[in-house]
Amino acid sequence: MLKRVVGIVPVVFGVLLLTFLLVHLVPGDPVEVMLGESAPMADRDQLRAQLGLDQPLPVQFGHYLVALSQGDFGRSIHSRQPIADTLLERLPATASLALCALLIAVGIGLPLGIIAALKQGRWPDGLATLLSLSLSAMPHFWLGPLLMLLLALWLGWLPVSGMSEPGAIILPALTLGFGLAAILTRMTRASLLEVLSEDFVRTARAKGISERKVILRHALRAALLPIVTVVGLQLGSLLAGTVITETVFGWEGIGRLLVESIEKRDYPVTQACVVVIALSYVVINLLTDLLYVRLDPRVRLVT
Repeated sequence: MLKRVVGIVPVVFGVLLLTFLLVHLVPGDPVEVMLGESAPMADRDQLRAQLGLDQPLPVQFGHYLVALSQGDFGRSIHSRQPIADTLLERLPATASLALCALLIAVGIGLPLGIIAALKQGRWPDGLATLLSLSLSAMPHFWLGPLLMLLLALWLGWLPVSGMSEPGAIILPALTLGFGLAAILTRMTRASLLEVLSEDFVRTARAKGISERKVILRHALRAALLPIVTVVGLQLGSLLAGTVITETVFGWEGIGRLLVESIEKRDYPVTQACVVVIALSYVVINLLTDLLYVRLDPRVRLVT
């Protein structure tokens, strides 16, 4: 476990370095965004010096690493507010959205995958496969406005955007959850079909155990390992996917904060958002590995 945790360090460092370089290579100057293009050059130079942007990039990166090692994300270039406070305000919104999307995905994908496996070659299997392929082919920036048009504008069942109205989380959660549900459906079907032909399933049926218990207690439990892998990986992807979805639905989370900071060229906020998303992804993958051992004692963590 200690080696696995230590292995996260170079990954996070790589994310920090790439994010820092890419952010500074993107065309645009935060000083011009703040003061305007018509501002005198002396004012620009003074503000750039105050923000530390006049220093060489290696020096800026070194200062950033030192501050980050002390738990200091710095301050926003524009608002001068501590970035850590802003992240703590936005993180619960993103976490709740990702969790709701995951619940929707599991609630749809797992039953559909089980039905497709049990009805292999019949119309339920074909319908589930067609539905999963259709959902996986729909990107968030297309599916989101489509659901907004159908459920909010035409039917009036849900609010269009924002976070203040009841049920506002449903549309963005559906947008994120449908894509994961499609992947889970196919994975559950394939994994369960492979397990159903195993000897222990035939033995359980020969003992007279009901078909429901055979599927849920024996076959599905053995088929969970690849499903958990997909859920763990996709949960990390959900956090990254909220960048588009939160922007479309006006959801005040980490994803929208990242887009806003890129538009304003707010380097420290952009870097902090990427770090939080990357750390979440890495930690979720580590927890998924630990869950492997719980589900299947034959699996051992290796370095």
